[in-house]
Formats: sequence, C-alpha cells, structure tokens
Amino acid sequence: MSRSAPMLSRLLELLDGFSRVRVLSIVDLVADEYIYGDISRVSREAPVLILDYDRAQLVPGGGANAVNNIASLGGQPLAVGMVGKDASGRELLSLMRKARIDISGIRKDPNYQTPTKTRILAGRVHATKQQVVRIDRLTHVEHKRETRAHLDQAIRERLLEADVVMVSDYGYGLVSPSYGSALARKTASLQKKAILDSRSSIQHYSHFASATPNEPELEAALGIHIGTDLSLLEKFGRELLRRLRADSLLVTRGKDGMALFEPRRPVRHVPIYGTDEVADVTGAGDTVIGTYSLALGAGASYFEASLLANYAGGIVVTKRGTATVSRNELEAAIRSEHGHL
Repeated sequence: MSRSAPMLSRLLELLDGFSRVRVLSIVDLVADEYIYGDISRVSREAPVLILDYDRAQLVPGGGANAVNNIASLGGQPLAVGMVGKDASGRELLSLMRKARIDISGIRKDPNYQTPTKTRILAGRVHATKQQVVRIDRLTHVEHKRETRAHLDQAIRERLLEADVVMVSDYGYGLVSPSYGSALARKTASLQKKAILDSRSSIQHYSHFASATPNEPELEAALGIHIGTDLSLLEKFGRELLRRLRADSLLVTRGKDGMALFEPRRPVRHVPIYGTDEVADVTGAGDTVIGTYSLALGAGASYFEASLLANYAGGIVVTKRGTATVSRNELEAAIRSEHGHL
C-alpha cells in the first residue's frame, strides 16, 4: 500500500459524508446569463461585429453557484437570500428547485432587482465561442424592517439543524460585516464553523472559522501588492488571518494553487490540480467555498478541506461558463492524485 493510501481513504470517507452535511448558506444570489451568437459581418452603422443569435442560457451565479455546487456534490444546502419578482429571479428559483435545493429561506421582493450578469459569446459557426462583452445589471439590498426580519427568521429557523454555515458576500448588501460577524460568533457558540467568502469587505469581518479570499482580494483588503514574492504572501496572509481572528485562511492563487494559513503552523502550499486544461475561471471561487464548507461540515481538518476544494476548483476551470462539479468527478480526481486502493 502506498504512502498516499491513508490520505486516499480519508478523503473518500469525507466525500461519502457529504450527503449528510447541511450547509446553511447565506448568499448573494446572482443570475448568470449567457447569450451565444455566430459572427455574421461588420455592421454598416459602426465598426462592430454583427452576431446572428443562436441561443441563451441562464444559470445560478455568485452565491447561488456556491449553493448549486454543494447540491451537485451531494450536500444539503439550506439557502437564505433574496431575489426580485422578475424574470431572472423566477428562472433562478426554478433552476434551484430542479437541483433539489431548499429555497424556502429565499425572499422574493417586488422592489428588488435580481443581480444579473449577461455574457455575450461569439465565434464562427462550429467554432468555440469567446466572451466579447459582459453587461452587469446590479442592485443593492435595502434593509427595510421586513427584509431584516426575514433574514433573522430564516437563519434562526435553520441554524440549529445546520452542520456548517457559509456566507457568500458579493457586495450586494444582504450581509454586512457587523451582521456576518455576529452570526459567526453565534455559530461558534454552537460548536459549529462559519466560513466566509467576501468579494470586497473581508477585512471588516471577524470571528469566522475560516475564509477563502483569492490573492487579489487579499491584496485589496490590505492595500498591498504581492506579485510573485512568497515571503510577502506569507506575511500578509498571516496579517489578514490575525485581523479576522480566524482559525484558518485559505488563499486561492489561480495557476499557483492555494495557500493555507493556520495560527502557529507553517503555511501549507497546495499546488493546483489540472493546470494544463484551464478553459474558464468563472465561478471557480464559488466551487471552492462550497466544497470547502461541505468538507468542514463532514469533519475534515482545514488541510483536508483545502485538498478537496483544490480538486473541485481544478475540475471546474476545465468547463466553460459558470459550472458545477459532481461527486463522481471529485472522486475520480481524488483517486487520480492518490492512486487506487
């Protein structure tokens, strides 16, 4: 038996436990829309290409993508968030229902516009389509009394039954740093872990068990530039870990893999999985936090959870557009890295 066999057995054991893990997911729900077309000719009206429309597709994006990945991996996401009573919101909820996601905690607000990101992809007939422009229709949650009451009640009703808590903050105002930090303290008091992914405000949160920023978010949070200097990465990773008062910090680094920070332990660098087949990084961070949260809910150590998240992230970037990873795909990646028993 190889030296990696014990790790293989452990990772497969954790994967088997995913189906029992309930993840309370407080997330910014985003609709990712893709419009595909074939390049026809140059317009006479302006120096732009004319595309012959082919088809359109809407998929769960942002925090909804993280929730969707939890479901595709066999976990049980308990989604809490908000959508508008608009076409994007209706389609988003329909897709989540089809994925057997519990959406009873999602508020449908007639005064709110579902954040929608439209990507237009173009190419020649029978050729791979490339993204040529993205149109964002963004909004911000207005925390009126009924909105806050819904959020409070939805979390209160689900927190006790959840095994782990995941907060995905895309900056649309559903969760503020003060609200999220209070939730993290409450979660810790119940001997459970709360995991954070915040696009632009991570430095203002605290008391989460762990967080999963990418390297540019780490740089923006501390107002620094790391580049290729690993000593700076380690210095400022530890600084953010200290500010967050967290048990760990998992920094994703694109083609350079991940770096796991824990107090009083050396930094653990995790090489990227599947480096030769990167097709699209859209939504990879959502896959990472979804897998990482599931693994921690199943009883993984932070390092074990980072390995599983790394494999899942490496798989999803081989797919075009906002995508998910299945349990079978993750198992195959684990076995390919650690051999077969």
